[in-house]
Amino acid sequence: MRLILASQSSARRAVLDAAGVTFEAMAPMVDEDGAKAALRADGISPRDLADALAELKARKLSQRFPADLVLGCDQTLSLDDGTMFDKPESLTALKAQLTILSGKTHNLWSAAVLAQGGTAIWRYVERCKMTIRPLSESFIDQYIEAEGDVLLGCVGGYRIEGFGIQLFNHIEATHFGILGLPLIPLLDILRIRGVIPS
Repeated sequence: MRLILASQSSARRAVLDAAGVTFEAMAPMVDEDGAKAALRADGISPRDLADALAELKARKLSQRFPADLVLGCDQTLSLDDGTMFDKPESLTALKAQLTILSGKTHNLWSAAVLAQGGTAIWRYVERCKMTIRPLSESFIDQYIEAEGDVLLGCVGGYRIEGFGIQLFNHIEATHFGILGLPLIPLLDILRIRGVIPS
């Protein structure tokens, strides 16, 4: 039985590689923006949105490869008042987003769903509580100039494994959850399912 990662995320691939997990990565081929818009219109919570999108990706690819285990993942970012943020569309949008998040605590919801035969068989959602310190405009400009367009692929506009760590003054989370893959619970279920040795 193969493990298929329904994602092209370099961070998630790196996490699985470093943990010694054998897998194949494939694009899930879903209309993520359309699904996200429909779910938001129904008033879904940020936590449940991450879970639903992860399941959508896992189930879609699992229908093509029913004998294999397919891992779908997703992340959402929200303030305590329910305001949600998407991946910034431009560096200008990123600057505006970081200005809003400056001095505030936000929740980064990191969801993982395993599917087999087109059905979700396991799920886990980790809440990462992240506090961004008050940021000066000059620091935000320096940060964006140093990191560049790579930040547009990150829901929060930061890479915790790089210069992005300087944005924060308090974090309650696992490193893996921030990277978009709750690894410890995933490894547990992979051992139970016989995908990796116990």
